[in-house]
Amino acid sequence: MGQQETVATSLADTVREGIDAALAAVDADLARRYPGDPGTRQPVHTVYVPGDAFAADTIRSWGDQALAALDEHAPDAASLAAVLGIPEALAGPVYERVRAKLEREPVEDLRIDFEDGYGVRSDAEEDADAARAAALVAAAYENGTAAPYMGIRMKCMEAAVRDRGIRTLDIFLTGLMEAGGLPDGLVLTLPKVTYTEQVTAMVRLLEAFEKARGLASGRIGFEIQVETTQSILGPDGRATVSRMIEAAKGRATSLHYGTYDYSASCGISAAHQSLDHPAADYAKTVMQVAAAGTGVRLSDGSTNVLPVGTTDRVHEVWRLHHGLVRRSLARAYYQGWDMHPGHLPTRYAAVYAFYLEGLEQAAARLAAYVAKAGGDVADEPATAKALAGYLLRGLDCGAVASGEVARLTGLTRADLDSLAGRPLRSA
Repeated sequence: MGQQETVATSLADTVREGIDAALAAVDADLARRYPGDPGTRQPVHTVYVPGDAFAADTIRSWGDQALAALDEHAPDAASLAAVLGIPEALAGPVYERVRAKLEREPVEDLRIDFEDGYGVRSDAEEDADAARAAALVAAAYENGTAAPYMGIRMKCMEAAVRDRGIRTLDIFLTGLMEAGGLPDGLVLTLPKVTYTEQVTAMVRLLEAFEKARGLASGRIGFEIQVETTQSILGPDGRATVSRMIEAAKGRATSLHYGTYDYSASCGISAAHQSLDHPAADYAKTVMQVAAAGTGVRLSDGSTNVLPVGTTDRVHEVWRLHHGLVRRSLARAYYQGWDMHPGHLPTRYAAVYAFYLEGLEQAAARLAAYVAKAGGDVADEPATAKALAGYLLRGLDCGAVASGEVARLTGLTRADLDSLAGRPLRSA
């Protein structure tokens, strides 16, 4: 007892030590480039609102408009399930939880847009709107009405609009600092990135702001919007998006696919520009591989088909949007854009059904894995990680309740975080 069994070996310790020394740089590089999941909540969508249209009640207004759309076009669980093809057993839970979500937290991530959705304005007008946006965002976090994530999309780093984009970002961030500091949920979006040097310029810009305001280096991150073919494949035939992640020096938080700009850059006619076009699938697959393991998350784009008009027309658009969201979820794109309050019911219906329909099976497999109980599927650590991540995403967005997961798995949130490879949260 207590004595290690002696076994025969042939290699001297110096062999192992030599290999350790030879791979030390590789070990460090792997840790730096591929840190894994950041362990924070990822929103299921991003809502874009033009800078001049954003108001103190925007989030609540979107929720109220979404609820009104349900009341008018799908007033009960059975009617929504019939429109979207939701299984009868899930109809009630999905409908109830969608309504509760729209009442409690209708928007998970809101981007105040100073780019395409805002257009070209006078400098005085954009200055005023950027300052107003900062004041409204600061007030929302102060009074508890903010979305979990909020920020702006500035103009891009192309020469024609570069100065304007930098000034708007400066005004917005300065306004937040003057109002008390940067909120934890701050998100910035850099659009239309074509060259790695534009990402480097964004890093330089944020470094300068942090230094000017006495912030910790690396405090401010940003999203990279993939809207051009050059951001996927460079002139040398290499994946540009991977270089962009590297150029961000740890500041890149996510990659967002821009449906319509990217489709147009590929020459796709307007009638066929969609999230499910083969060109879109190619771009998003490259993004997915480039981001894997880096901690940089993925977001799909939007549909510009709006659920407005007659009930028949709204139902038609709801089916389209619901199908696109489901398709993205199956392809591990857990976030997307919503452009209209009427998209919220189908966003949440698709997301909630996705997590509810697989809840019992995922929980049973994970519980069996933890208990080493075997079963009809031989799950490995990588699969257990995916199962835990699936349950965590369902918890984060409100699709499933912590009590449900605990009852089915016997696991705590901390247990799930550990299995998913997420950093453990502080109490």
